Amino acid sequence: MPLILFNKPYQVMCQFSPHATRDTLADYLDIPNIYPAGRLDADSEGLLLLTDDGQQQHDISHPDRKQPKTYLAQVEGLPDAEALTRLRNPLDLGDFITRSCEAKRIYQPEWLWPRDPPIRQRASTPTDWLAITLAEGKNRQVRRMTAAVGLPTLRLVRIAIGRLSLETHPLLPGEWCEVSPSELK
Repeated sequence: MPLILFNKPYQVMCQFSPHATRDTLADYLDIPNIYPAGRLDADSEGLLLLTDDGQQQHDISHPDRKQPKTYLAQVEGLPDAEALTRLRNPLDLGDFITRSCEAKRIYQPEWLWPRDPPIRQRASTPTDWLAITLAEGKNRQVRRMTAAVGLPTLRLVRIAIGRLSLETHPLLPGEWCEVSPSELK
């Protein structure tokens, strides 16, 4: 029962079935009977876990057992103390209220690969980086949270799920490795 860490490239669909216009997981992984434990939107990059064990998949992705997930968000604008406080506290996004989370300003990590294609740059609008760790994971949650506090996300990279991280398991986009399931616990 393998546990696969995969660094999902930008614009790749989190599915094995063919897609009309985009690459899918099948273009990168030729391992029979594995399935993603959770998802990343096509316009998000980074760590995705895959397994052939249904119970393990359930344990990783079930809302009651979710592993904390850490994201790096490059945002448009400069976060101030008020925006960071709003991100950390429950935030009403209209259809749900987020749980408290960790959110802090960071420098862009030196190990982070350049995105292809690069994000748009505006000379008159600065960008900054946030590290956000969630104990939940709703559809497009980080993007919706940063937009709600006036900091639209330009780039979103999931770097960790539980104890598994792209810092400790360096993989370039499209690369994968197998790890012991015990590393997740």
